[in-house]
Amino acid sequence: MSLQATNSHRFCVAPMLDWTDRHERYFLRLLSRQCVLYTEMITSGALVHGDAPRHLRYNQAEHPVAIQLGGSDPADLARCAELAAAAGYDEINLNIGCPSDRVQSGRFGACLMADPALVADCVRAMRAVVAIPVTIKCRTGIDADDNDQYLQNFISRVADAGCNTFIIHARIAILKGLSPKENRDIPPLNYPRVFGIKEFYPHLQIILNGGLKTLQECHDVLQKVDGVMLGREVYHNPWILANVDAELYGQPSSGIRSRHDVLREFLPYVREQLAEGTPLQHMTRHILGLFHGVPGGKAFRRHLSENAFRKDAGISVLEDAMNCIQKRSWHLESEDVNEATQA
Repeated sequence: MSLQATNSHRFCVAPMLDWTDRHERYFLRLLSRQCVLYTEMITSGALVHGDAPRHLRYNQAEHPVAIQLGGSDPADLARCAELAAAAGYDEINLNIGCPSDRVQSGRFGACLMADPALVADCVRAMRAVVAIPVTIKCRTGIDADDNDQYLQNFISRVADAGCNTFIIHARIAILKGLSPKENRDIPPLNYPRVFGIKEFYPHLQIILNGGLKTLQECHDVLQKVDGVMLGREVYHNPWILANVDAELYGQPSSGIRSRHDVLREFLPYVREQLAEGTPLQHMTRHILGLFHGVPGGKAFRRHLSENAFRKDAGISVLEDAMNCIQKRSWHLESEDVNEATQA
């Protein structure tokens, strides 16, 4: 079923370079069956001229999962879209939000907001060759172009090309003078501009990204837009996903009742990946925040940080880390799911 025919976008986990790889996505799917997961940004050149099977690899358990592409050549993006659709991805998202110098030098990311006609051509080219949704992730503006009309013009031009879903990071991008990290915090959030886009284009699906940390904040924002996207908060505090299905989708939870349940479900995957030669650290680096605020959580993180990187690190390192959690936390966790919205 097309993602645009469902309410799946009510909660999305942001594409984050070096963070939302296939191991992280598998782990997060154990916590929520409903939310949409996004890959790291993959450049069109990496797929057209590089090792496409490696970049496209994912686990079937990740669905619904979207691939995020970076590029500005319509023909190349069309080819990438075909590859992604053939691989079984549920959605293709085009990155029009990254402000890094490296991305700008390749003429993609946030700088493309200055050329909505080209973005529209890219969308049109991808939609011509695939049946799955093609979506856009953008900013509220760039540099001095910090006004409602600028964003409306961009949205209008790209929507006319057939894009119905826009994920809007509620900050402008400063392309000169700020680092990518600074661009995540220094430009002030502008939720009203995103809310205004939904009012102006009620037929479009508008997803708000930026600054959200709790499910209560998500509830509040969902009164005015169609969906929310969280990034760093989910990565550093993955337990926030434990109540997403019930609270935001009205669906049964994943069945996970405690943080220990998550790890028990994750262990078979870790064993499988270790057998394939994947270093343990590639998986355990994504779970360091699972026991945030829980007795023994610091010891859990410390044990993994000090041991998982070793070449001979095996499943016992993760099992020993689990044993670092104080015994009383096992009893407390039966109530953890109800506390996840406050984390």
